[in-house]
Amino acid sequence: MSDKALSDQSVSGHSLSGQADSALPNSKLAEHGLRVSVDEDCATLQRDGYVVIRDLLSSQQIEDVHRELAPYLQQNLMGRNEFEGLRSERVYAVLAKAPSLAPLIEHPRLLGIVDHLLQPNYLLSAAIAINVHPGETAQAFHYDDGTARIPRPRPMHGVSAVWALDDFSETNGATEVIPGSHTWGSDTPPPPDDPRTLSIEMPAGSVVIFAGNLYHRGGANRSSGTRLGFTPQYCEPWLRQIETMVLAVPPERARQYSERVQELLGYSIAAPSFMGYVDGVHPRRLVDPNYRSRRIANAGIPKLLRTR
Repeated sequence: MSDKALSDQSVSGHSLSGQADSALPNSKLAEHGLRVSVDEDCATLQRDGYVVIRDLLSSQQIEDVHRELAPYLQQNLMGRNEFEGLRSERVYAVLAKAPSLAPLIEHPRLLGIVDHLLQPNYLLSAAIAINVHPGETAQAFHYDDGTARIPRPRPMHGVSAVWALDDFSETNGATEVIPGSHTWGSDTPPPPDDPRTLSIEMPAGSVVIFAGNLYHRGGANRSSGTRLGFTPQYCEPWLRQIETMVLAVPPERARQYSERVQELLGYSIAAPSFMGYVDGVHPRRLVDPNYRSRRIANAGIPKLLRTR
């Protein structure tokens, strides 16, 4: 997305007053607009447990994702249980199969929110494309950061997103949330017919971002067509990833991606500690043999990891 497109989109609905702002170059205006939008997005998410941002992807981006995922969506591997969805297809290890999903994982509007809510050096915990077929039933309510096994109420230890790659509607299996449930103290999931359930209807190219401790589920598909979505999920740096990303996307695959995506996959350390090292060296050496730390002065990275 261009700076201008990001600026136009991010600043929509906000009045940027003052001569100094109006004189900003496009790149600075985009940065300012993104910051304003992210602050408001975070406030909404912390209050309600989720926020919906519409129309972030171009039609070409959506088309590219559909094309790359098509070979894996031939109804050969349907879900193995009701949670995966017996009438749903799930594509795991997506960055080894569909590189066009990388920009969704590192989208600046999304990561701007995650940067605000999680600790530095957070990781990509899961990344799954889900194609929901007609006749699929609703999932059980759940929350995504339950692997932390820390009793509620508690802060979120993860942030999840669901990108709509088709239009999401109440009839075709849109994600459903229970607003405010991220503040609940009980680990007992709500009943399937909870009247507070809200269906997140949004056009293709939009995203819903929610707290890792928000109760939610995939809805039932009562329509005659499929509904494709993509969910990247992020976790605190001390929490084990749901999918072992450095095996799902090994170094020879990870080299094609940006440094940011590589860090999210786990080719990184939780600075200023050295948690995450491989054979005594920084794991970025696996994807870049010439790597030397560019943050020696202030990262506190042990000398051993910088020089070997």
